[in-house]
Amino acid sequence: MAAEGSALLIAVVVAFPLYWMVLSAFKPAGEIESGEPRPWTLAPSLESFRRVFEQREFGRYFLNSLVVAGSVVIASALIAFLAATAVTRFRFRFRTTLLIMFLVAQMVPVEALTIPLFFLMRDFGQLNTLGALILPHIAFSLPFAIWMLRGFVKAVPEALEEAAYLDGASRSRFLWQILFPLVLPGLVATSVFSFISAWNDFLFAKSFIISDTSQSTLPMALLVFYKPEEPDWGGVMAASTVMTIPVLIFFVLVQRRLVSGLGGAVKD
Repeated sequence: MAAEGSALLIAVVVAFPLYWMVLSAFKPAGEIESGEPRPWTLAPSLESFRRVFEQREFGRYFLNSLVVAGSVVIASALIAFLAATAVTRFRFRFRTTLLIMFLVAQMVPVEALTIPLFFLMRDFGQLNTLGALILPHIAFSLPFAIWMLRGFVKAVPEALEEAAYLDGASRSRFLWQILFPLVLPGLVATSVFSFISAWNDFLFAKSFIISDTSQSTLPMALLVFYKPEEPDWGGVMAASTVMTIPVLIFFVLVQRRLVSGLGGAVKD
């Protein structure tokens, strides 16, 4: 009973900021600016959402975020799958060193690498392009994805691979038609983290998209409503609510495989 109560308390603490965000998005301006905030509203309004969708570039920002997040998810999943298979099924020099480097890479703060990445993107001519957002996110998502998928690949018996070869299957056929479906739950689990990280990114978008606002993503759209002299908190909350919807949809679509993927990772 105590465990259930603790779980309920944690759920309330985690869900309350989301509830307040959505509530503020529907509150009229007078209630948002009131000195006596209330956890409800008797006069819900869509005015904040109207201001969000009337922003001329909001649709472009939304599409840019989809392109960045989708590219990161697909590319990191494919690369991580191939890399996890390589470090699990093959023996080669510096294999253990490579695995340790994957762990060390996750310990480096993103903020510490932002300035070096800025100069790297500049030298590659990627500043003010979506590539400047896609490439770093792929790089940062790979260590976690490879390390996690390694457990799923390792859990597939080598006898199954040998049986497939005896039946005439090629290495590529075993890889994509047998091994890939078996580790798909793990791919889904890592893809969720990659998607959320790329979708909510503000640091790289602010640092690498300098002058071409047509390449900005949704987190940058929040700056349109935040002005130091007169911040539009209703617009900020409405835009944040709109940003949350694709994440929820993605999570609902993959939740079954996500649960099995996380369960497999814990079991491993």
